[in-house]
Amino acid sequence: MMRRIVFLFALLASGILCETAFTQVTFKVNIGTQPIWGPVGYDHVDYYYMPEIETYYYVPRHKYIYIENGNWITRSSLPPRYRNYDLYNSRKVVINEPRPYLRHQDYRARYERSDDHSNQQSIRDSRESRYFENKHHPEHSKWKKSKKNNDRNNDNEDEDENEKGHGNGRGHGHD
Repeated sequence: MMRRIVFLFALLASGILCETAFTQVTFKVNIGTQPIWGPVGYDHVDYYYMPEIETYYYVPRHKYIYIENGNWITRSSLPPRYRNYDLYNSRKVVINEPRPYLRHQDYRARYERSDDHSNQQSIRDSRESRYFENKHHPEHSKWKKSKKNNDRNNDNEDEDENEKGHGNGRGHGHD
């Protein structure tokens, strides 16, 4: 009886550990929603921090977050004072933490000195097909058309397989 209890306890504990391990593994991809001026190389981005203008960009909502009169505000576009700021050729730091602007002093201290962004290619300029999913990418319409054709071809292949699958391979069941 004691063995059964120990065995059941061990089984239950291993199930809980497996479930815990399973729920901790998440894989997010949001290439299609990243802005076209974002740097390549990231499958998932929550925020971009632009140290030169001390501004954050929240990718899921497509909003800029910056200081205005001492308060953090959220807007769909940059304020007029940044109208000449070149998003494509400026340095962006990827931050995948919630509300990084609340720790702005830390990020400012960490990233204010480096201005090396020469190796940051923008999504717009990438020729990697995974970025074509972005609806603002110059190759998006070709990608979409190609995807539609591939989907159509896959549907036709599925229909062909379904038609081949009838019967038992010996004709129409006549021996």
